[in-house]
Amino acid sequence: MSLMTWNDSYSVGVKTIDQQHSGLFAIVNELHTAMMNGQAKSVLGALLDKLVKYTHEHFAYEERMMETSKYPSFAEHKAYHVDLTKQVSEFMARYKKGDGALNIDLLRFLSDWLTKHIQREDKEYGPWLNRSGVK
Repeated sequence: MSLMTWNDSYSVGVKTIDQQHSGLFAIVNELHTAMMNGQAKSVLGALLDKLVKYTHEHFAYEERMMETSKYPSFAEHKAYHVDLTKQVSEFMARYKKGDGALNIDLLRFLSDWLTKHIQREDKEYGPWLNRSGVK
């Protein structure tokens, strides 16, 4: 059973970004499945690495689209990305120290952050990008 299910309520109206967001949901679901199967310790490092890489690529793409279209809240939105990157780095540091409570904390953080960020901040730039020709 998935922790997070992608549906149209998360759509920002930009196909590539929606696909990337769906990919982030998939990574969170991989971690959840591993936890449910008692395999979290054996896969957490690889999933964190995957999450960090995917997140950097996704943020770079989003930021490129916002900058190119001269999105007025670009600086503010980029600050959200910097904050998330910092928090994920803190989770990585906890993982490297062997923090046993990390799995559930990470799942909670990621699912909350993703749903709130997509439905608030990301939904704001969707119409702007659409008007700028990004579909």
